[in-house]
Amino acid sequence: MSIYLTIFLYILFGFLAGIFGGLGMGGGTLLIPLLTIFLSLDQKLCQGINLVSFLVMALFSLIIHFRNGYISMKGTSYIILSGIIFSIIGALLAGYLPSKILRIAFGVFLCLLSIYQIIKAFKND
Repeated sequence: MSIYLTIFLYILFGFLAGIFGGLGMGGGTLLIPLLTIFLSLDQKLCQGINLVSFLVMALFSLIIHFRNGYISMKGTSYIILSGIIFSIIGALLAGYLPSKILRIAFGVFLCLLSIYQIIKAFKND
């Protein structure tokens, strides 16, 4: 793959992840599969790239959502505290697991999430 195509794909994937992240749907849900499938990057590397890009995207999205009045502080301390604790546990676990296991687990997660969303969509109609 040429360097120009690779750079273009990085920009395109960043654009798509930014749009999804800004909408609050989780850009990493899209970014990780794109990087592993189309650029053949290691799962752990993709998770690291996602985390770094997420920090920046989340900060700007948070500012915009806060200005628009879409942020409720009620109950967020519980979410933040449990998120920090389980992020540490998850990061330690990811460091020990082989990339293949992480890739399979992430694929299963995406499949279950897709099934849930399909069921939810049909129930609302």
